[in-house]
Amino acid sequence: MQIDLIGVPVDLGAGRRGVDMGPSAIRYAHLNQKLADLGYTVEDNGNVEVPIQEVCEITDPKLKYIDCIIPMGRRIAGAVATAIQAGHFPLVLGGDHSLSVGSISGAAKHKKLGIIWVDAHADFNTPETTPSGNIHGMPLAALCGLGDSRLVSLWDETPPILDPKRVAVIGARDLDLGEKRNLREAGVMVQSMEQIDRLGMVAALEKAIERVSRDVDGIYLSFDMDSLDPRHAPGVGTPVNGGLTFREAHLACEVIAETGKLIGMDMVEVNPILDVQNQTALLAVEFIRSALGSRVWSE
Repeated sequence: MQIDLIGVPVDLGAGRRGVDMGPSAIRYAHLNQKLADLGYTVEDNGNVEVPIQEVCEITDPKLKYIDCIIPMGRRIAGAVATAIQAGHFPLVLGGDHSLSVGSISGAAKHKKLGIIWVDAHADFNTPETTPSGNIHGMPLAALCGLGDSRLVSLWDETPPILDPKRVAVIGARDLDLGEKRNLREAGVMVQSMEQIDRLGMVAALEKAIERVSRDVDGIYLSFDMDSLDPRHAPGVGTPVNGGLTFREAHLACEVIAETGKLIGMDMVEVNPILDVQNQTALLAVEFIRSALGSRVWSE
């Protein structure tokens, strides 16, 4: 299988600067070689064009930088749709999580998707519920048909792009009040850190996979590095204590790989400015490898 790397150096959706350097940090952690070592053909398509924050304006404080994020999202969608149509595996490197409005819209152009969203946050806010106006807190809601029409219908699709009942959030531990209401009303499965602590990662994830994989063409994984505890992944913009351990995150990716249904992946929110010796990017590469089938031992 060919993996198409698509970099998205965006920090427009986030509240802290620096995450736009995430794609470079992940590449610097020897991503291409480590994927090639697994037997994949790797085609690095470079970066999608993203304007720098200094040339963009905040025209709506509840949707910061939306006028720059929308055309960027459409470019991402086009790149991912092209990869999927060619039978390739799109691997999208971020950058903040606002990019997933584009990546998943593009993947859904040709496939009916189930979504695994590994994140400390559910990213299910709308302009009415957001406390910050940062669009990286809104992409999953938009994909499920909630929020600003420009995000919801990014590519002129008939919304929603996703069936909320085919979406599962894994590792959540920081949800806003209005966001919780949105999630319940939409019917999204949330396997919070409490459920993972009680059930264990395998049981929690298998429950989620069973839910999202019904009557779909494949699973798309959107992995936010702030899902990990900050002790393991310091280089993220919105760290929250009490997150996934190194082994829990690896195990999640391994279990998803075992389904044989993964057709695309985002790896987002690596912020080298806040990192220690590229530690978070190095972990990101290892999780990507696990999601794509790497094992310490197999029989």
